[in-house]
Parts: sequence; structure tokens; C-alpha cells
Amino acid sequence: MKTLNRLAAETSPYLRQHAENPVDWYPWGDEAFARARAEDKPVFLSIGYSACHWCHVMERESFADPEAAVLLNRAFVCVKVDREERPDIDQHFMAVCQALTGSGGWPLTIVMTPDGQPFFAATYIPKDRRFGRPGLTELVPRLGEAWATRRDEVLRAAASIRTIIADAAGRQEPAQEQLQEDILQLAADEFEADFDEEHGGFGGAPKFPSPHNLMFLLRFAKRTGNARSLHMVEGTLEAMRRGGIRDHLGGGFHRYATDSRWLVPHFEKMLYDQALLAMAYLEAYQATGRVEFARTAQETLDYVLRDMSSAEGGFYAAEDADSEGEEGKFYLWTMDEISRALSPADADLAARAFGLKPEGNFQDPLHPGGRENILHEGAEVSSLASEFRLTNDQVERRLVDVRRRLFDVRAERTRPLRDTKVLADWNGLMIAALARATVATGESRFLATAKRAGDFIRHEMRDPGGRLLHVWAEGRAKVPAFLDDYAFLVWGLIELYEADFGADYLSDAVDFTETALDLFRDASNGGFFSTAAGTDLPLRHKEVYDGAAPSGNSVMLLNLLRLSRLTGRTDLETEADTLSRALGRAVSAQPRAHAFFLCGVDYALGPSSEIVIAGRKEAADTAALLQAVRSRFLPSAVTLFRPTDEEAPAITKVAPFTTAMKDIGGRAAAYVCSRGTCSRPVTSVGELERLLGKA
Repeated sequence: MKTLNRLAAETSPYLRQHAENPVDWYPWGDEAFARARAEDKPVFLSIGYSACHWCHVMERESFADPEAAVLLNRAFVCVKVDREERPDIDQHFMAVCQALTGSGGWPLTIVMTPDGQPFFAATYIPKDRRFGRPGLTELVPRLGEAWATRRDEVLRAAASIRTIIADAAGRQEPAQEQLQEDILQLAADEFEADFDEEHGGFGGAPKFPSPHNLMFLLRFAKRTGNARSLHMVEGTLEAMRRGGIRDHLGGGFHRYATDSRWLVPHFEKMLYDQALLAMAYLEAYQATGRVEFARTAQETLDYVLRDMSSAEGGFYAAEDADSEGEEGKFYLWTMDEISRALSPADADLAARAFGLKPEGNFQDPLHPGGRENILHEGAEVSSLASEFRLTNDQVERRLVDVRRRLFDVRAERTRPLRDTKVLADWNGLMIAALARATVATGESRFLATAKRAGDFIRHEMRDPGGRLLHVWAEGRAKVPAFLDDYAFLVWGLIELYEADFGADYLSDAVDFTETALDLFRDASNGGFFSTAAGTDLPLRHKEVYDGAAPSGNSVMLLNLLRLSRLTGRTDLETEADTLSRALGRAVSAQPRAHAFFLCGVDYALGPSSEIVIAGRKEAADTAALLQAVRSRFLPSAVTLFRPTDEEAPAITKVAPFTTAMKDIGGRAAAYVCSRGTCSRPVTSVGELERLLGKA
């Protein structure tokens, strides 16, 4: 029986993956640093996450290796951190790594003094020297020797790094005038210059989905009528939908493509990617009417409902890339496996439909000579119909059956590890996506799941004082929430209100926003810190850049604007104006890097609309007016429902301006306000559509 280290007592699946390592791991905390001070040893900090392929490689090569473990335990006190559980620790030390090396990534490796001052940073380190790159067994003795014999030099380096990071974190450009429409054009031009006309997406390999970039371009196309922006969105969504980055059997998307064609992914599946991509596809469906975009979003969300949902109501964080020690093994197919699973005729159809080849359809440098295939859309249905002398409907029906049978065969394989912790921020995104799917498609199963998740986060992930907590695992929630938790959850609650019209969702969205203002707002310079005051890190960072997901500041900007329109509270719009001015110079310097922030700027510039439907809850005329709103892409509109069959509806307390809005002659009525002016209420769908067209 293997000896377990301290990580066996942790709830993070990623930390527990290292519980059998011979490395004497500590979780982050006072105990580790107290031992480091007592023994006068540097701290070796390793940060990663469960779906990180190279984190697993480093674990297998070094942390599970007795020789490497002896060196690490002798020289250091070793600390392991799950970056998803403690994004604040990751953000701080990633800034250190980028300052020291010019780049960053995971696994993130930091060596620091016993009092927490870093003096060495790297990402993945092989166990032994490789291609001129020193290995861990070479670096550890060097770093230990430097601490023992050149202490003054190490401390000077640590002090210099501390100054650089403090200066960067404290640097604040002076506030500027409000961002104007020209910044939207600059960002669109930058995307245009980098667009891959042949394969979709932007730039070359690797390619990340970055769905918030597409959400910005959809808004820019809506504002300007720019057909080119809409073309870039449709081309990218279509390429990803057809590519190997999408799981064509089980639904959902892998994290990113290693090539320019979207064929070869890194196979991990992240919850935030599913949420953001579903929203991008749903918005594109509303903007274009292309049903394949709606279908792709639905399949993505169905994957989450099937494979990423906890019994308690929240959503799991991720699925690993690896199974049985190999990346992607769960998802790859040889033609022999296809032939065993299907009839000869269906195997031929599958080979053409999914672009499969006997010799394999991609090159894997880790497995040269392999014959594996990545499923992707290799031919259009119409082409298959012509080739196999079938109708389009016959091809589609056969492919449904082929996918089902291949899915069942794949289900017998060893599944990648699932990271079963529940994160408040990523769950907020998924709640938003499910609610948006309800609005766009009318699918009630998505609303029921979104409401259940919203209730779980609001009720189970709070401390005794009512403050939000960041992570839930194994029956308990912990870690005080960060800006992203509040911002993303509020986003989800706003979407949930517009899907369900439960006033408590809107009320809670306001309450969480006010708490975020209290905890994270930079009262001196504007903007929001990622962490509340009094954390166990030396600096508070302020993230603006929209990376794999939008930043908390970007989401807060849009939240404040939407809540202002939903509630009539102009103080929230003032907060949004202050935020936009405070971060405007950073956004102006790199418009494309702040695409979701620019979604908020687009909203602020207007015209925006407030739409109130007043009528009986279950009445057909109420439903017809709502459908007229929901069938359109209206990114700068908010929708409220004022029930007229209740004497004192709850919404009138959260949004008092709805009090006087009633039905007309017993018929449901729509009230549309735009640019500070309200039109007369209308009762017919045609009249409402004309008003929406003007707005």
C-alpha cells in the first residue's frame, strides 16, 4: 500500500492526484511556510489544474519519481496549488513568471524564500536535461546551492522581483474621457487584419475559441451593418463546428486546436468553454437564423447536462485530456475500430462523413506511425447523399444512428478523469448559457437546470455571513469568492431573470453587485481588484485583459449597465461610467485584447432599450409578445415582465418604474423605451416588431 502525503485530505481532485507522490507536498497555507522558516528552506511551489496535459506529464516524470522526490524534499518545502481553486495565487505568481521569463503557462513552477518572496520561475520542467534545457534533477541542486552559499544574491533578486511586480500592480493610467465608437472600429479592424479566411478564427496555430471575441463582432455587425464582421463570426463558428475541436459524438468542445484547421485539439474540456461557446452560437443563431448554430449550442449544453452535472445541482469544472496515460485516447478511432462497431456500409459512410483514413488523419509527434483518427465533419450531407445515392434525410438519419452506436462503443472505454469541484464563477457562466438557450430556443430542460444551479450557488456556496464562496467540493464550500465569482454569477442571474422572470433572481443580482462594489472596487483609481482586501498575498491585482474567458472587470461593466436599465437605478450606470473611464487607456492601447469590455462599451454608447411586457403569465397574447422579442438578436436590450394578474407583483419592488405598466383593455401590452424616450404601449406583435426595428 502506498504512503499518502498531506494532499490526500484535500477536496480538490487535482491535489489528490498527487496524494501518492513521494514528494512531501503541503497544500498552500501557514503550516508549509512555518516549516520553511523553521528549517530555513526555500519553498517550491507548483501550480496546475486537473485538465492540464503537461501538468500530468510533469507529475509522471518528476513528482512520482523517487529520485526527483528525494532532491525536492531535501532542498525545499514543497507546496501544491490547484489554480482553479485559488486563482488569486495563480494570478500573482503568473505575473512573477511573466516578469522573469517573458511568458507563462501551466504547470507553473516558482521557488521562493521562506517568507514567500519568489526568486525563480518556470513552467514545465523535464526531469532530465532535454535539447539543451536543464532538467529538474539539475536545477534543484543548483537552486539549493544558491540558497546555501549565495544567499545575499538570491535575496537581492527576490527584492528586485518584488519591486517589479509591485510597480506593475500599482501602475494606474490616469482616467480618460469616455471611450467612443472609434474604439469599436479599431478592434474590428484588428480582427479583420488577423482573420484566417480559409480556416476561420484568427492568426495561426494554436487557435483558441475565444467566443467573447465573436460576441463583440456580432455586436459590431449589429451596430454598423458591417457584413464582414458577421462573415468572420459565421466562418469561425462554422469551422469550429465542423472541426475536431468539437466532440462529434458526445457534444461539447475541447479547449483549443493545436493546428490552424481546428482539427487537432488539446482534448481537455473546460466548463467555461462550453458556456461561452454555447452563448456565442446562440447569439449567432438569433442574428442569422442558422439552425445548425442553435443545434450546436444545444448539443454542447446537453453534454454538460449529461456529463458535467452534480447531483446537488452545480456543474463540474472540467474533464481531463488524458485517459490510460495518453492524451486524447478516449476520443480517437482507428478504421479497424470503426469497422468493428458498424456494418460495412455504415463504416464507409462514417469514414467519409468524419474524414477518417486507414493511415490516420493527423500527425502525432508523440506517437509516430499511429493510425488514429480525430472525428470531424469531412463532407457535407448533400455530397454524401450524392456519393451514396441517398436523400439528404436518409443520410442524416443514418448518421444519427452511426453517432449513437459509436457513442455507445466509446462509453465502454476508460473515461478521462473528471474534476468534480464546483466553481462559482464558471457555474455563473453556465447558468447564463442555459438561460440564454431557453430564451433563444424555448427548451424548458435548460431553464430547469439553470434554476437548479442558480439555487445551489445562492444557497449552498455562502459563508455564515452570506458572503459568496468560490469552490464547493465533497459537501462543503470554501475559499472566499473573488471578483470573477460575483461578476459571472450576476451575469447568470440576469440571464436567468430574463428567461424565467423570477424577481428574486434580479434582486439577488443587485445584492451581489453591491457586495462586489464593497469588496473589490478600487476607490482611489477606479476599476475592480480581483481579490478582496486582507488576503494572504502581498498584492491585489486588477485584471482587464479578456483571455480564455472575459475578465471580471469586463463582465462588471456590462452587468452594471444592464442592471441599471433593468432596475432604473442610475447610480449603477454612474459606476459603469467610472469603470470605463478608469480602464479606458488600457483598452485603447490594445482594443482587440479587451473584446468583452468593448461589448459593454457598445452597450453604453447605445442605443439601448428597455422592453416591458405587461400581461397575464400564461396567456397566449403575453407569450406572443415575448416571442417577438426573444426571436431577435437584441444585445443592447433588457426585457422585463410585469404580471397583471397579481395585485402587487415582486418585480415592482426591484424595478419600481414597472408599477404603472398595465395591460390594455385586457390584452397584453409591450412598453418599449429607448434613448430615454418611451413609445406608446402596443398590443400586437406587428406593432412591437416595428418598435424593435426602430430601437
